[in-house]
Amino acid sequence: MSSRSFEKIKNLLNKKILFIDGAMGTMVQQYKLTEADFRGERFKDHKSDLKGNNDLLCLTCPDVIRKIHFDYFEAGADIAETNTFSSTSIAQADYGLEKYVYELNKRAVELAREAANKVMAADPSRECFVAGAIGPTNKTLSLSPDVNNPGYRAITFDEMKASYSEQIEGLIDGGADLLLIETIFDTLNAKSVFVAVDEVFKKKNVQLPIMVSVTITDQSGRTLSGQTLEAFWYSVRHVKPLVVGINCALGAKEMRPYIEQLSRIADTYVSCYPNAGLPNPLAPTGYDETPEMLASVVREFAESGLVNILGGCCGTTPAHIRAVVEATKNITPRKVPLRKAMSVYSGLETFKIENTFAPFVMVGERTNVTGSPKFAALIKSGDLDAALAVARSQVENGANIIDINFDEGMLDSEKLMAQFLNLVSAEPDICRVPIMIDSSKWSVIESGLKSVQGKCIVNSISLKEGEAQFLEQARRAQLFGAAVVVMAFDEKGQATSRDEKIRICERAYKLLTEKLSF
Repeated sequence: MSSRSFEKIKNLLNKKILFIDGAMGTMVQQYKLTEADFRGERFKDHKSDLKGNNDLLCLTCPDVIRKIHFDYFEAGADIAETNTFSSTSIAQADYGLEKYVYELNKRAVELAREAANKVMAADPSRECFVAGAIGPTNKTLSLSPDVNNPGYRAITFDEMKASYSEQIEGLIDGGADLLLIETIFDTLNAKSVFVAVDEVFKKKNVQLPIMVSVTITDQSGRTLSGQTLEAFWYSVRHVKPLVVGINCALGAKEMRPYIEQLSRIADTYVSCYPNAGLPNPLAPTGYDETPEMLASVVREFAESGLVNILGGCCGTTPAHIRAVVEATKNITPRKVPLRKAMSVYSGLETFKIENTFAPFVMVGERTNVTGSPKFAALIKSGDLDAALAVARSQVENGANIIDINFDEGMLDSEKLMAQFLNLVSAEPDICRVPIMIDSSKWSVIESGLKSVQGKCIVNSISLKEGEAQFLEQARRAQLFGAAVVVMAFDEKGQATSRDEKIRICERAYKLLTEKLSF
């Protein structure tokens, strides 16, 4: 249990703006390292080229990485990100270095920790923290890499989760103070990290603070996988991140409206670490903003009460961080707002039910094989394009939520649920609304949960098989960020009267609120 990092960081965030470091790649480039430097003695005979694999430098040029961390701390950074953006087996497969992933992550934390300890020893008033950086990988769970096959995925949710688990174990064993899941372009990828984090925390009996940072790819205000910023937040809020923020892709000026929006809706601390403006191959760092230019923009963020953590991403250097620190260090940090209680669900966009007396909510149930003979016939004949048209027509005709069900004895329900949801995710006109995953089999529901990036609804769970199974299924749904429909069943059977329904619902509510953390 890392109570030191959690309590100290939280206390500091309440008192002042904290600072995270800048780009690692920008600094590595300034050392002009050769292929031989990247290989070192240990990998001199490796079959693949290794230059450009910056994470490997933790093993082959540790002095360089340690010095970069030290320079950022010296510039005023409170938090250093480990040099592990690509330290997963998925990313390291490009270099044939998958078997070194655990070592890369563990050593990366140790190098950052050594730099932090050196700074704190020289100045006991300093508190320096190490964030285990977890990048997005070069694969996506919500999009197909084949334009001719929108339902295809190059990797499964479970494969992604396993790769992240190995990275997370290395970061924890190295001594990270917190975990930073950053540059999120696909929320389903991030969900695989969340599940991996949960499993590793339980395995190791630890609990570290989590930072989550999304990347908005352009002025549309959406992620690469199509979600709005608000839909993203409500898709990840269930993990209760200590900090949520935006990094990369945009310079600070372009990021301004999105940081303002996130600051307004997030009931936790907010971070911002933008690029040094826009790419410019003629600039010394490859980006067009000087330290003074970046500091001038983010100072306004701080003065407007939008941020709790500031730093830099691509193109930034210790000079940029030093300028940001000097410009904002005495400004009062953003106050975390209280969140208005409401039910919120999301696809690519959000759907809110803001009070008990909400207007009528339309759930489209024509994509349900048990209730729609037409849809069932299309699924059985394998005409998924026509089945998608049924889903699309429901949204066009005003459905706020789409219910999807494949419970039919002759169907491979688990496979179909994943396959159909993969196709749905390629159709923005459909997946802009939340999905209701409908099945009487938990294995089918979980197949759906692993295929949806938004905050969906599980239909349903019940007390039919007892409290233990009810709570486990509720916990799994919560782990994926899903809401649940609770059916009026218990061990005695289905409720047949109003009083029985009330009794079962009250019992279920009590169990959920007492046994699960909301």
